[in-house]
Amino acid sequence: MNRKLLINTLIPLAVWILLLMVPVPQGLAPIAWYYFALFAAVIVGLILEPVPGSIIGLLGISLAAALQLIGNKPSETTKWALSGFSNSTIWLIFVAYMFGLGYEKTGLGKRIALNLVKLLGKKTLGLGYAVALSDGCLGPFMPSNTARSGGTIYPIIKNIPEIFGSYPGETARKMGSYLMWTGLATCAVTSSLFLTANAPNLLGLELVSKTLKISISWREWFLGFAPLGILLFLTVPLITYLVYPPEIKSSAGADTWAADELTKMGKVTGKELLMAALALFALLLWIFAGAWMDATLVAIMVLVIMVLTGVITWKDLLGYQQAWNMLIWFGTLVALADGLKISGFLKWFAGTTSGMMKGLPIIWIVVLMVGIYYLVHYMFASLTAHATALLPVFLTAVIAVPTMPLKLVAMLLCYTSGLSCMLTPYASGPSAIYYGSGYIDRKDFWRLGAIFGVLFLGLLLCVEVPYLNWFLSHS
Repeated sequence: MNRKLLINTLIPLAVWILLLMVPVPQGLAPIAWYYFALFAAVIVGLILEPVPGSIIGLLGISLAAALQLIGNKPSETTKWALSGFSNSTIWLIFVAYMFGLGYEKTGLGKRIALNLVKLLGKKTLGLGYAVALSDGCLGPFMPSNTARSGGTIYPIIKNIPEIFGSYPGETARKMGSYLMWTGLATCAVTSSLFLTANAPNLLGLELVSKTLKISISWREWFLGFAPLGILLFLTVPLITYLVYPPEIKSSAGADTWAADELTKMGKVTGKELLMAALALFALLLWIFAGAWMDATLVAIMVLVIMVLTGVITWKDLLGYQQAWNMLIWFGTLVALADGLKISGFLKWFAGTTSGMMKGLPIIWIVVLMVGIYYLVHYMFASLTAHATALLPVFLTAVIAVPTMPLKLVAMLLCYTSGLSCMLTPYASGPSAIYYGSGYIDRKDFWRLGAIFGVLFLGLLLCVEVPYLNWFLSHS
């Protein structure tokens, strides 16, 4: 074992031991603190990755189960440890990878990518805006950002870097890294800009309605976030271009080359048409059938048809290691994050945080509540789980504060849901998919998540607090 690997192995263990040595905070059950110590060690392990992330996740749930940190009986502990693999988003992510395989196997992804290059490929920045516009057009109609960004956009755009010789690994920074982060960061913006672009948005408003007896319309949601949302939508490809620049910036002649490559590919094949039809079928069901068919069920149904019609083979499905690796990795993290809620740690954390703010000026309470709610997503592997676990607690806390602008705080808290989807590789379905592409390495992902996370939160507080205060008083 080399020195770096040894250090990266010892640091998570040291974090675990040090936290276990810290006295249990007042008001928190000891078992909840012990579980948090293990969870923190797992997260540090994921950042340093002395071994593959999937192994770290499996080790985490195995230790928690063996030590019975969750549940009182072995059967309860085992049920919790495996609960992540019954999560619908996990399987939607898995099928999104298979959609990408279908685009690749049939050649449809390459054909669409070549057409995008032909139209906008003179500059890499132009391709970044093409990715953003694709998400913006679908955003208002698709409540699942995993289906939209991961299942529809990602399988297409992952073909573009390969055209320019940019593959996961050493050549990723040529173009692929830039396009992948642009796709994820744009997804974060559109997920907050449109009420119907992110399922937790709708859940959040339902919780706001029940807790605060306040209703927020689609129009109010959009107009309330529009100044910041439109600004970010227009600038994210450029910001990414400056912060995480591609090595290939100008691709003069790429449009002519793409046209030649399309000629070489010849006419559209039957398999391509079939894949396009199935993708369109899934898209239409995701948009219009949400009331009676879950997005994951739609995806699985289309995957079965893909296999039956020969778009991909069963052997292709079983051999797609990247998809199975992501299934295990994200499935374990969802269970681990849910353990924080089950153990009572999150409820204690939220209650302690709100209690510390008593006596502060209203504006500072608003800023701190929103900031903490946003940043605590580092402890979650699901946007929906985050809203379900903590939003009611935070909303209940603000009710107790006299003269608190309840609607303003509620909207700010709900807006953070979409914006936080790129904080970590496990923050959401789209983040897991883009991270799993191999184009954004571990260090870069955590670094970019922190940079864009601070940027998005800072702008949310600096722009939206004064604007929403004015908007709500005049609407």
